[in-house]
Amino acid sequence: MSVPHPIPYQGSKRALAPLIIRYFPTEVRLIEPFAGSAAVSLAAAYYGKAEHIVLNDVNKPLMELWRMIINEPEEIVAKYRRLWENQRGRERQYYDLVRSEFNKTHHPEHLLYLLARCVKSAVRYNVYGDFNQSPDNRRRGMNPRTLLRHVMGASRLLKGKTRISAVDFHEVLSSVTRDGLVYMDPPYQGVCGDGDQRYIMGMDPNRFIKSLLSLNDRGISYIVSYDGRTGSKRHGKPLPANLDLTHIEIEAGRSTQETLLGRKTTTFESVYLSPALVQRIGNPQKAKQVTISLGFCSDSAEVAEGIP
Repeated sequence: MSVPHPIPYQGSKRALAPLIIRYFPTEVRLIEPFAGSAAVSLAAAYYGKAEHIVLNDVNKPLMELWRMIINEPEEIVAKYRRLWENQRGRERQYYDLVRSEFNKTHHPEHLLYLLARCVKSAVRYNVYGDFNQSPDNRRRGMNPRTLLRHVMGASRLLKGKTRISAVDFHEVLSSVTRDGLVYMDPPYQGVCGDGDQRYIMGMDPNRFIKSLLSLNDRGISYIVSYDGRTGSKRHGKPLPANLDLTHIEIEAGRSTQETLLGRKTTTFESVYLSPALVQRIGNPQKAKQVTISLGFCSDSAEVAEGIP
């Protein structure tokens, strides 16, 4: 199969990942402090770009789900299957029951079911840290047979080469060495704007920028997915110029949301390469915006994989 993606996640870099990993050195130790759906790590493992991977996210239930996907793939699918089958005929009410149970127990199979069923695969948490997204009543979630293929595929790619953690991003960055590569997709930027509750915990952007300055001083290679634009409308603030980063703008095609609104505008997503990485891989047209065409862009988590 192609690159497996067992966790549906709005904002996932699933489609862009094959283009992002073009800027990886060969067979690196890859660190994702904001792992989410781990789309970039999965692509890096699939295409032989990462020999060791660190997946971290402050969302502990999400990282426990990743631990089971990697190390106990058949068990997590079996637990999901029971939930998926038990919902038959009462899908709406059953979703509310699972959501309530997850907010009490944080069991990973409940989170997987909620992600498969919730609107646009969009994670939402309230101010108390409870999952509060509504269900998409048009669908029942990924069929367990399909999920099994994705989970087993992800396990084969990541088992034996991946370390899981659920700590603050700064703790992860403090231990990175020069032979590693950090990929970061921080939570407060992107096409959904600054006010959404996609993440269980917010983050101070100034603290993040200070961390990037520290990585520069230490000569650490990193890539950041940060801002973007649809036509002339910008999503998020660009990273400051004093970081001396190489800005790469990826053409992601026409957004489905814009198309539904009758607007023919193109979406671009930005990635930034650190000075150490540019020196390590060679100059990717530094100080120029490099436009790479991906094709059609979907706002949902169900976009097709790109091909490098």
